[in-house]
Amino acid sequence: MRPLQKEIIAALRVKPEIDPKEEIRISIDFMKDYLAAHPFLKGIQFDEHDAQAALAFISPDEKLVVNIKEMADAALDALEEAGLTITDFNKGNIKARQRMIVQFAIAGDSSGAVLGTDHAAESVTGFFTKFGDGAADLLPIWRLNKRQGRELLKELGAPKELYEKVPTADLEENRPALPDEVALGVTYEMIDAYLEGKEIPDKDAEVIEGWYTKTEHKRHLPITVYDSFWKEA
Repeated sequence: MRPLQKEIIAALRVKPEIDPKEEIRISIDFMKDYLAAHPFLKGIQFDEHDAQAALAFISPDEKLVVNIKEMADAALDALEEAGLTITDFNKGNIKARQRMIVQFAIAGDSSGAVLGTDHAAESVTGFFTKFGDGAADLLPIWRLNKRQGRELLKELGAPKELYEKVPTADLEENRPALPDEVALGVTYEMIDAYLEGKEIPDKDAEVIEGWYTKTEHKRHLPITVYDSFWKEA
């Protein structure tokens, strides 16, 4: 196993194999324990139809639809009026952060907690927006890679089209359906194998480790004078 690969697996706590039933129980107990320990009461984009299908499967007690377009547009207009030219990539990050502002607003008003969907395959590559979709109170599947997440959904009986869809970020206007794997330059199959401690081609491992090194700041709390990792990057 590559030296950095061993370090990454230990940091993200990914298992080479999982028992889906056991991991589902671990995730449920984690959320229940957190909510029991804190005074909580409960907790339109390109692929909106998939979001609705996911909600139908989850069957939440309550559903709210909040369109963030006007809020995001207002922020972009204000920035452009100040003389800034915002790139399409940065616009996507602004939308991701605006979305989390809304989610935390709802949680704050209902004494709830915000659940994040970040998993190990996203964590290792930093493929999430800092303080955007990377912001949450709880990350129930943080320790699982992409393949293991699919195993849990199969075990739970989720619709096949939900866990077999091509993963996309869907927040860039110029590339709304760009597959994650195209943006990353490596497949999730290779990322999953790497996180499970398997040998993969050097070119793929180097891409993964390159992303991991470049995005270290995303997996870290705000930097203080006592932190040194950024000096060594």
